[in-house]
Amino acid sequence: MSDKSLDHGVLLRPSDLPSADRGGGARTIPLVTRKTGTKQLLNGITIIGPGSQIPMHSHNCEESVIVLEGHPIAVINGENFDLQPQDTTWIPPNLPHHFKNPSKDETVKIFWTYASLDATRTLVETGETRSVDSEHKNAQ
Repeated sequence: MSDKSLDHGVLLRPSDLPSADRGGGARTIPLVTRKTGTKQLLNGITIIGPGSQIPMHSHNCEESVIVLEGHPIAVINGENFDLQPQDTTWIPPNLPHHFKNPSKDETVKIFWTYASLDATRTLVETGETRSVDSEHKNAQ
């Protein structure tokens, strides 16, 4: 796939795409990004290993997450929600949240969508803010 903006649809196969290490036992496969030609949204898949979690964070735009595999816990604004495949979350801008995998042997896969090409992630613990799109530039 080229880095140029595309004027037609694109088929993306996650098994053929590189992933970016998120640290702490999680990795992300970017799907619809600037490279595919999107003008309004970002999406991808994050795999959370057994016993791992994504740090508490917030975004500058809406986010929706669908559980593809596993049984994660979503922590949204301090409240825990036990999830199963096909459960879907909607998170408004600036609301602290994260996902954790309490299983000792099961992997969790989530599909996420941000409502803005310019989505950012702000880590609650450090206050560091970075572009979601820039986090995927080192996908391998």
